[in-house]
Amino acid sequence: MSATGFRRSSPRARRERGFILVTGLLFLVVMTLLGLALFRSTGLMDRITANTRDKQRSFEAAQSAMEYGAWWLAQSTGGGAALTCSNNNATATVATLHVCKEALSTSLSSVGDLTTWAANAFTYTPPGMTVVTGGGGMSANNSADINYNAAPGLYIEKVGLTSDGKGTYYQYYQITAFGFGGDANTASVLRSTFKQSAGTKCKSCTP
Repeated sequence: MSATGFRRSSPRARRERGFILVTGLLFLVVMTLLGLALFRSTGLMDRITANTRDKQRSFEAAQSAMEYGAWWLAQSTGGGAALTCSNNNATATVATLHVCKEALSTSLSSVGDLTTWAANAFTYTPPGMTVVTGGGGMSANNSADINYNAAPGLYIEKVGLTSDGKGTYYQYYQITAFGFGGDANTASVLRSTFKQSAGTKCKSCTP
């Protein structure tokens, strides 16, 4: 102890206290960076979840239109002669549904191509579906997000006849259906081939 009654700290002790301070600061920086990374990761997962949900909604909407088309063809009044559909507009609904004689373009590289398809198709709004332009968005935390950006649509074209080799012919149709989610850029397209049973219309069909 010095004459004044205070103990002087050794240079080694001062170095040790400086090392602890630097270590603490580095630890704080690492924890801050880790927290920011976790925060960004959580936000990304929320967006992925919202997009996945919206994609599933668009798929289910397209599936509902597809099933309606198959049901319509199975009815005694379904199918029939192919008529022009290229001049259809946004008011064409399943109330005026008929078979189309024009084949849809196979080009579907953008939402714009789907808009062209929709202009020739027939809209179908399933019971309970709420359609609002702009939809419900893709908010991950919006529990009231039940709106759809646009109504599903379907397009039926006649493919042709085939024989079972015993004089019975079957009519084939191609159904194209599409649906949207809560966002205009979220869309699903489905295609299916429907064989009309001989017992309805094609029992006496000829090529």
